[in-house]
Amino acid sequence: MHKNFKNIDKVVFGRGSFDEMDSILAEKRVENNQFFLFVVDHYFKGKSLENRIPLKNEDMILFIDVDVMEPTTEQIDTIRDSVLNSKGLPSGVVGIGGGSIMDIAKAVSLMFTNEGSSTKYQGLNLIKKPGIYHLGVPTISGTGAECSMTAVLTGPEKKLGLKCDWTVFNQVILDPDLTETVPLDWWFYTGMDTYIHCIESETGILNNAFSHAYAEQALKLCRDIYVNEGSGQTPENNEKLMVASLMGGLSLTYSEVGACHALSYGLSKILKMRHCFANCIAFQHLDDFYGESVSEFKKMLSHHNVELPQGLSRNWTDEQITEMALVAYNLPHMWNHALGSDWKEKLTVDSIKELYKRL
Repeated sequence: MHKNFKNIDKVVFGRGSFDEMDSILAEKRVENNQFFLFVVDHYFKGKSLENRIPLKNEDMILFIDVDVMEPTTEQIDTIRDSVLNSKGLPSGVVGIGGGSIMDIAKAVSLMFTNEGSSTKYQGLNLIKKPGIYHLGVPTISGTGAECSMTAVLTGPEKKLGLKCDWTVFNQVILDPDLTETVPLDWWFYTGMDTYIHCIESETGILNNAFSHAYAEQALKLCRDIYVNEGSGQTPENNEKLMVASLMGGLSLTYSEVGACHALSYGLSKILKMRHCFANCIAFQHLDDFYGESVSEFKKMLSHHNVELPQGLSRNWTDEQITEMALVAYNLPHMWNHALGSDWKEKLTVDSIKELYKRL
């Protein structure tokens, strides 16, 4: 296995680094139709952060409610078309928010230069042309979307990312101050996305020295943040989690995710469950895949008094479970990593349905 992957072009890290954005964008403002599109989590509308965004008169800003739904292909196409029709081609796209906002910014930047619906490009290396400049500012840590080469979108037929070198951000600003207002439960769920990324990266057939180095350090940070002495939602741990998120994302870039993420995609696609929460719902029941890591995860839950719902599957219809199982089954790269190249001999849609019935 040889992955010749592209990393982020530039990263600035540290408290207060958000205020570097104006100077970072200045040299790019002369490109295309000389305006920037800012895609911002609606949570920040009317908050102090909104006033710190270096918005110029010609720029556009979209506040997007990601609590309503995760990014969809229709949403991306609509944003692209409305911006092109009203102002033309931006100098670049800036995403400010959590993983969903990161994915929207990455996907829109690609679709400005690629014709047709984004549904055509859900998969690996289907994008035909590089997108425009895009900058990511995560305001919650854990998803790894700030460094991922994937922009995950839910389409009419599947939940699958636009995945290629051009998806990766040109610039990322990592300012731990921006994560201070994250509620405890979502601080936990998104942080566990990092933890699960690393466990899945480590336990599959594509694990290697490169992916292991990132996962090993990210897991050490996760344990400091969530279970070791000094754990908790502190400024110091917010810094650690922002770094762990980046490292966890880089680990799976050179390895892969596995069974938990496959099940999570089904939960998100059919039940509209938020990704990080869905990962937690699935991971707690996958001892046969992840062994002692599930026990450690449950210890972290208890340590932070976070309770996950149990017995959810009792309220699902067989039709829903079948639909989720089909979504999960049609993610061969995840099952290949988790079970090996003969995964189809070990796994069926029916056996995936049994996994969902555990939840």
